[in-house]
Amino acid sequence: MPSTTAITVAQLSRLVGLPDAPDLVDVRIDEDFDADPRLLPASCRRDFRTVSTWAADFAGRRVVVICQRGQKLSQGVAAWLRHEGITAESLEGGFEAWVAAKGFLVKADALPPRDDKGRTVWVTRARPKVDRIACPWLIRRFVDPSAVFLFVEPSEVLAAADRFSAVPFDIDDVFWSHRGERCTFDTMIEEFGLRSEALDRLALIVRAADTARLDLVPQASGFLAASLGLSRMFRDDLEQLEAGMLLYDAFFRWCRDATDETHNWPSGSKAP
Repeated sequence: MPSTTAITVAQLSRLVGLPDAPDLVDVRIDEDFDADPRLLPASCRRDFRTVSTWAADFAGRRVVVICQRGQKLSQGVAAWLRHEGITAESLEGGFEAWVAAKGFLVKADALPPRDDKGRTVWVTRARPKVDRIACPWLIRRFVDPSAVFLFVEPSEVLAAADRFSAVPFDIDDVFWSHRGERCTFDTMIEEFGLRSEALDRLALIVRAADTARLDLVPQASGFLAASLGLSRMFRDDLEQLEAGMLLYDAFFRWCRDATDETHNWPSGSKAP
């Protein structure tokens, strides 16, 4: 009989990267984490011993708890969260099962330092078009759902990064930027270790649109048109980012699930 308090790796893998994905909480002990310092996408590390002090942070949200093998730690934490009225499940088989299934994993050592509220903070040029929407989308869906993005004038990016302890991206001569013919979105996928068929396909579309090489992939022209249209619709960069998240969500789902699907107008004729 299927467990009512656990989620399988296959079930969770279908939710990762989607806007309605559950919050993922990694409660592995330090020894297990140090042996493999990678994280499930968009997950956060919490100490199982202090669950009573942080449980309220997840009020009203759906949570999946991960430990090394899906046994006492994750099941106990999930049970405690349910006691607090939070919808919580443990990951069946835990981190080891996720690794065995070759699920998405994020290199923890690639993550920048977090602020006093546990968020990563990023800064880039104002008036984003393609790459500067793609990168925040990737970070919020796969790295840090609570990430903060600051959009400032190009000349002020490095100074703002210094004053606000933010990570600069998509400008010249910084770590998180274009490399050769590849754009910043490619760099983030590589550095965070997020390679997958769906993200690689999306990266090609982003690269083609961002670098004006629209012949690389058929979807690039439409993607660029939609991105430019969004940039004309919003004066506020953060409002544009929120609207752009849906565009990237849709293209990710197409890249993952619908590349073989076609759509035709029904002729209404009957076969002889």
